[in-house]
Amino acid sequence: MVIQARRSSTRMHDKIMYPLSGKPLLIRMFERVRSSKIKKEIVVATTTDIDDDKVVEICKENNINYFRGHPTDLLDRHYKAGLEFNADVVVKIPSDCPLICPNVIDEVLNFYLDHRNEYDFVSNLHPATFPDGNDVEIMPINILETAWKEADKDYEREHTTPFIRERPDRFRTGNVEWETGLNFADTHRFTIDYKEDYEFIKKVYDELYNENNNFTLCDIMKLLDNKPEIRKINEMYAGENWYKNVKRQT
Repeated sequence: MVIQARRSSTRMHDKIMYPLSGKPLLIRMFERVRSSKIKKEIVVATTTDIDDDKVVEICKENNINYFRGHPTDLLDRHYKAGLEFNADVVVKIPSDCPLICPNVIDEVLNFYLDHRNEYDFVSNLHPATFPDGNDVEIMPINILETAWKEADKDYEREHTTPFIRERPDRFRTGNVEWETGLNFADTHRFTIDYKEDYEFIKKVYDELYNENNNFTLCDIMKLLDNKPEIRKINEMYAGENWYKNVKRQT
């Protein structure tokens, strides 16, 4: 699994270092990915920028695998991280999703593993039904290599997977939807780009982490049902409208 991480985020500089329950957001993010049950190797893929020396330092302090690659060409960074760690499959997870549910990660991975001969790319994003911030994308290394060799548009390089998922005539793509039948992708926002997002995520950690440091999506949803004022903290950014025409880059 590759957690893409850099300090020079466009809209919220250094967000991966913001504290959550006494540790940097990046560490809390790593903990949640690590908590998924399926056996995997986790790599933090950061950049060669001097600003990201701090990311490497934190990885070393916490015995986390890391890879340093291109600052803006995430397709290159993911592919070369996969090569460095001899991956046969690369799972792409952004570092700005510290509420990602380990059970959701396993659900998407299990779908891929159960159908690995049927799909070249599997995610839970096209269309998305889980609350924003539960992003999982999976592709075999040979498919990622094809994209790495052939993708020539800036946004295809910056966002890693468009070359694959936007060519259904060439690549077999699968999608995992929330088994509840609910769709909260446009109403619930668990990712971080703005100070209100951080305030929301911090509040969730303050409410849940000490009681259960492996809290799930169901635990978060119950909390928001009981305390709807928490969801209101960043609801102005929920859904797709807020980022239209904005390039998301981590």
